[in-house]
Amino acid sequence: MAADLSHRHRDTLERIFSHPSSGNIEWRQVLSLLEAVGTTTEEQNGKVKVALGPETEILQPPRGKDIDQQMIVDLRRMLTQAGFAPGDVPATEDAHSRDHGDGAWGAPA
Repeated sequence: MAADLSHRHRDTLERIFSHPSSGNIEWRQVLSLLEAVGTTTEEQNGKVKVALGPETEILQPPRGKDIDQQMIVDLRRMLTQAGFAPGDVPATEDAHSRDHGDGAWGAPA
């Protein structure tokens, strides 16, 4: 699936999965990637609702231009489950229940 992405999106994807993770991945690049591979909706409170593969997650845009380490972890999980991980990273089933932004916990409705 990553072959269908633009060069910029593939570059952002590589930086998200690089080890050690890069400390300078810009939010605007991440948002562009998420818009290309999933469905994004900006909430009234400024947060971004992302539906990607089997998950829906609410992301808080960073105060600065770069995302933090926790967002990198969350993005790796979401992208892996949706099949966008590099070939050496196996997709794993997420056993955690998540808040899907509708006040309910568990699987999205």
